[in-house]
Amino acid sequence: MKKFKDDVFLSSRLLLVAIAGAVSYFAYPKPNLWPVIFLSAAGFFIAIRATTLPRAYLIGFVGGFTFFASQGWWLSQYLGPVPLVALATSQALFVGLGAVVFELLRRQVRTLWAQAFIFAITWTAREWLTTHFPYGGYPWSRLAMSQGYSPLGNWVYFGGLSLLSFVLALVAAYLVLLLPRLLQRETRQRAITYLAVLLVIVFSIPSAVNQVSSNDKFKIAAIQGNANAGLFAKTYPGEILKNHSDVTEQMVHDGANQGVQLVLWPENASDLNPMYNTDAAGIISDLVNNKLHTPIAFGTITATQTEIYNSSLLWKPGEGIVDQYDKKRPIPFAEYVPDRDFWNSLAPDLIGLIYRGYAFGTRDNYFEVDSHRFGVLICFEIAVDEVAREIVDSGAVAILSQSNNADFGHSDEAFQQLALARLRNIETGIPVINASTVGPSAIFDAGQTLKVSGAFVPAYLVADVGLKQSDTPAMGIGRYFDMFNLALLGFIALALAARAIWNIDFKRPLASLRARVKGPNA
Repeated sequence: MKKFKDDVFLSSRLLLVAIAGAVSYFAYPKPNLWPVIFLSAAGFFIAIRATTLPRAYLIGFVGGFTFFASQGWWLSQYLGPVPLVALATSQALFVGLGAVVFELLRRQVRTLWAQAFIFAITWTAREWLTTHFPYGGYPWSRLAMSQGYSPLGNWVYFGGLSLLSFVLALVAAYLVLLLPRLLQRETRQRAITYLAVLLVIVFSIPSAVNQVSSNDKFKIAAIQGNANAGLFAKTYPGEILKNHSDVTEQMVHDGANQGVQLVLWPENASDLNPMYNTDAAGIISDLVNNKLHTPIAFGTITATQTEIYNSSLLWKPGEGIVDQYDKKRPIPFAEYVPDRDFWNSLAPDLIGLIYRGYAFGTRDNYFEVDSHRFGVLICFEIAVDEVAREIVDSGAVAILSQSNNADFGHSDEAFQQLALARLRNIETGIPVINASTVGPSAIFDAGQTLKVSGAFVPAYLVADVGLKQSDTPAMGIGRYFDMFNLALLGFIALALAARAIWNIDFKRPLASLRARVKGPNA
């Protein structure tokens, strides 16, 4: 009978956490029902709390799988379900580990705030781990990414995406612990007070952020060619380049390029490398020198004698190509295959599809235009915290974000990426111009969406952005939030271990230690 009850108990928790992971999908764009993220995180907290450590791992694993699979389903658009299953499984292994750490530490504390606090610390630490390991990590599907268009998004102004994830996990866990008190008459009034104070703090702090665009205006244009630039796209050589040049010429024809000081094309916008292809060079040269009279930053594939790079080039009127950025963080199992021999032995058909591997770039990631420095990043690098910080540290006054979302069809991937671009704008305090091959594309400044396009339509976006160097707390002391959180987690673990081993009373630590040293007969 006891075994039956235990099995039912475990099954109900597995069902709860599986649902909690799956419903997280609705919190992220396109559904963009951002309050749902609290229900998702709360489901994890309820399911993992007060169970055995092996069960905590299993529960965390199941929830982690549905969490990542539901948000990243777009990964299956061009390679089928196997890569999605592999990604969700690899991430779930870490979520299970985080669940064990949380439950192990939770057992040592009794107060509501302490348990919720430990949940938030361990969740945020697990996010840091999975965004860095293995192979550079998977910097997607963080709790914070669900708040790209919510009132809580401004938390990133103070401490980046990690701080926002911490706040969301903390609130979700505390609401779970507060709910029983709200349902009991004798504790209801105090619980309502606690709830009111919590909500005021959580919503009032980000509402106090008032980012203002700089008066130093710079007119920039982002081009969306609506080009089928997917991995298996059947296009003729130069078709993708033509798509973007046609939209650019349309902008000129409409007179929308008047006063534009820089034109941004997306990643892979020139499928022919103008360094070696004279036809491509002629098209871009004609645009820049005779029609725009304005520099163009565009993506293409470059190569040396030994390496291939996913690159962005800057072409100036009368000068040609004057600068180049090579993507520093190519995506494992998409743009290159780490440990190819090993993974090829497991899935030769899939690994064989990635026939070329992009090298890691080493060039600086900024372009100089009109004495202004513009940070450059390519596609998924928008999700990497360190890339944004490196751009800010370079003295850049805006971010040029180039992406190619054609592989993911009419899925949510591009919308998730665009929400992340807005969070980066708030976090860094400098404008973010996001140009996509198929869209949506957008221009963000001071937390506002200045221009945005639809998806799978040709479009050009023109806006005046305010150029300034970053002055946000997130790019100052806030950049160390992850290190502080990891250190705090380590300290708590050591302190609770010391209490368990030596029976230390932290309310009276000196007296407890003295009694322990002197022994029972002192």
